[in-house]
Amino acid sequence: MVEVSRSLRLLIADDHPAMLDGLRYMIQPEPDLEVVAEAADGAECIDRFRECRPDVALVDLQMPKIDGLRVIATLCKEFNDACLVVLTSYTGDARVSRALKFGARAYVLKNSRRSEILQAIRQATTGCTFVSEELRRELAAHDRSENLSPRELSVLRLVSAGQRNRAIGESLYVSEQTVKSHIKSILAKLQAHDRTHAVSIAVQRGLLDC
Repeated sequence: MVEVSRSLRLLIADDHPAMLDGLRYMIQPEPDLEVVAEAADGAECIDRFRECRPDVALVDLQMPKIDGLRVIATLCKEFNDACLVVLTSYTGDARVSRALKFGARAYVLKNSRRSEILQAIRQATTGCTFVSEELRRELAAHDRSENLSPRELSVLRLVSAGQRNRAIGESLYVSEQTVKSHIKSILAKLQAHDRTHAVSIAVQRGLLDC
């Protein structure tokens, strides 16, 4: 539990200098928040976190060298009390679920209201999970939907790469008929009209990110 008698020490990590400037400008007037470190890539974020042990780290998902998810997984494994807030422009229920599973305490969009970002920072330190309102609706919409199996994800990745059924079967050492069966299941689970629509839905939701 973070002490309330002092400012929360923040690390902000983003590969866009303008975003770092904007975050610093947004946080500066807040008497209970203080930016103590900055990072321009994932590797630097991990190093800065180890050096200054901030109360909260704001982490972008797409960063050079080491992506945000790997940063979260690394720091949460190394520090049990690591408090990490994802601040990104990427939506998608699968991305949100993955980040929270890896240990993030909040997931906020960069276009969120200033008050929502500040709320996420403060609430994350209490141990409560915070997700942007827009993303909560996405999570709820897909809460009861079936997940794609690892094999179905493999097939869909190859579909997204433009491979046809026979080539997919050869890549995965299965028959063309098995590939067709997987694709039929994928279309049903994603409620997609065709292969292209399925890939579009998967990209939007973040299913093909890893």
